[in-house]
Amino acid sequence: MLLALGFGSGLLPRSPGTFGTMAAVPVYLLFVWPDSPLFYWLATLMVIALGVPICSIATRRLGVDDDPAIVWDEIAGFLVTLAFVPLSVLNIVTGFVLFRFFDIWKPWPIRRLDRSIHGGWGIMLDDLLAGVFAAILMVLLNRYIA
Repeated sequence: MLLALGFGSGLLPRSPGTFGTMAAVPVYLLFVWPDSPLFYWLATLMVIALGVPICSIATRRLGVDDDPAIVWDEIAGFLVTLAFVPLSVLNIVTGFVLFRFFDIWKPWPIRRLDRSIHGGWGIMLDDLLAGVFAAILMVLLNRYIA
């Protein structure tokens, strides 16, 4: 439950997804610190792979299909958002804003996934796709603006 609730960040009464994404920042820094893309990707894939059972167990224990307190998916989505850009404060802040934008707005097909798939997979997939959308914009911003 500690992981599903983002080390407690998902328990905050307002905007648990935003606080869950904030909890992802130190996780990101821990994963990117060795300056090894292989380590980053293996660690991120581990977060994603563990996310489905972690979120499934949390939904059963909480008795709610997608309780807002479950924010492990935000951590995974944020890691995907920053996977293709170099470490910088600007990238972290921009990635945070873009990920939250796509996670809240849920454009097609994110909204469709969110509504049609339930349980651990449903919780994880919409945030991973929001992370992919944000990652694409991050790459474009880094390539053409930075």
